[in-house]
This record gives sequence, C-alpha cells and structure tokens, in this order.
Amino acid sequence: MNIIKPAGLKTGDTIGILATAGAVEDKENVLRAKNFFETRGYKVVLSENVFDRHCYLAGTDEKKIEELHKFFLNPEIKAIICMRGGYGAIRLVEKIDYDIIRNNPKIFCGYSDISALSAMMYKRAGLITYSGPLAQSDFGVENPSQFTVDKFFEAVASDKQLCFVPENGILYKDGEAQGVLWGGNLATIVSLCGLDFIPDEDFIFFTEDLNEPVYKIDKMMHQLMNISTFRKNIQAIVLGDFLDIDNKQWFDELFYEIAAELQIPVISGFKITHEKDKVTLPYGANAKLECCRLIIN
Repeated sequence: MNIIKPAGLKTGDTIGILATAGAVEDKENVLRAKNFFETRGYKVVLSENVFDRHCYLAGTDEKKIEELHKFFLNPEIKAIICMRGGYGAIRLVEKIDYDIIRNNPKIFCGYSDISALSAMMYKRAGLITYSGPLAQSDFGVENPSQFTVDKFFEAVASDKQLCFVPENGILYKDGEAQGVLWGGNLATIVSLCGLDFIPDEDFIFFTEDLNEPVYKIDKMMHQLMNISTFRKNIQAIVLGDFLDIDNKQWFDELFYEIAAELQIPVISGFKITHEKDKVTLPYGANAKLECCRLIIN
C-alpha cells in the first residue's frame, strides 16, 4: 500500500472540528477553539454532531461516521481536528469506509482515544495522520499552551524535518533504530487487539497513558508483545508521560525488563502526553532514533 502524507496546512484553509468519541464537556471550549483558528486566518466548520450527546458519546455511531465521511469528502476541508478523546473511537473502526480516506487524504489530528482511528487509517488507508492536540482540551482552553501550538503548526504546516529530544528521561537501553512512527495511547492501542492493526513494516512504538497502575501497563505491554507481528517489527520504544502511576520504581523496572527481553532501544521523557504541553507527531511517517533524539522526516 502506498503511504500518503497529506498536504500541509496553509493560512486561509478550512479546518473541520469533528466529534468522534466522547460527548462534549464544555461547549465554550469548542467555540473558543473555533475562534482560535479563525483569528489566525483559517475558516472553521463544526461537525453537526459536535454538541450531540448519546449517553457518554458525541451522538450515535451512525451520525459520527456520516460526519467523518462528509468531512473527508469535502474538498474545502484541508484539516480535521478531533473535538475530544475520552471513549468511542473503537466503536467506529469497522464502520469506516477507508477508500474514502485513501482517496481524499487530509490532515487528521487527535490523541488519546483517537489513537484507534489513527492506527486504522494508517493500516487500511495508508494515511499519515497526526498524534496531537484536540479542539476542546488544547485549542479551546482560555490560555492554550504556546509550546503545544508551536509544535502543532511545526508539524502540520511545514515540510521540514522534525527533531524531538527527551526531557529528564531514562535511557532503559541505548541504541539506534528506524521505522515508521506508530503507537499512541497504550490502553486504546490494546483495545484494537483482535483486529489486523499492527504495521507490516518495521516501526518505532511511541506510547503514553494516564491513571493506569503499573500492573496494567505491564499487562497491556505484554498483550502486544505476545502478538508475533508486533514483536517481529518493533524496533524501539519511545515513552511519553505515564501520569499518576502508582509506583515509579516498578514502572522503571518493567521497561528495563522489556528492553532486555526485546533487545531494542527504549527511552522515556518525550512530551507525548495528556498534559498541557505536548508535541505533535506525524503518525506513520519515517522516523529514526539516534543519539536519544527522535527524528522524523
């Protein structure tokens, strides 16, 4: 399958804010996100379901799929930014028409629960998406992080090589590696087990999570490691933040063990996170880990 990188975002382009997962928590944040982009010279459209609520979801699955397809088919929309994460994307992955996505490539951005969509869009449509900020919780807050804003536009509006250096990270195992950049929120990626979702080529696995005890992180990592394709193709592990874990010593021991078992480089300290300051990563792009730096072409 040919891998497709969407065209970069330009001032004046139309951005769609799409609800694919949990129900809106703060309507004002969504409207602020719309204003954030409009004041920077972009046009913005909201999906029809952006304020819908069906239990804990942003409307019905049928409406979410309809809006997702409509946004990809709309030639005026050059970028899609997901409204929020939470939960719900896993319900959509077998209902999406991936031919529509393959034939209408555009910027698609989100993180956390949105990792399920990015993984399947890469696997089935060959689309490079972006693991990055959300409308409600990042662009829609009263004072968006300038770091997050800068890293977002650096990734989606420029063709230059990206380079990320860990901050206060741990080198569990040194080494160099290359492959496509793939992964996301750990619990969300594990929720795809049972589907054909792992890249067929070498990959660098990036991951993060929050509110998970170490034994569950252990279980999820080994659930992936028990899949032969995952174990065969993984070349390195790049760790973002694992927030609010119960025991940092156990966490470190776990990844020292994983690094030794897989015999691959493992390093933490990257701003891949649910925190305010976060990087934007091209999901599926060619990457290499070199001298503790993550370099993405």
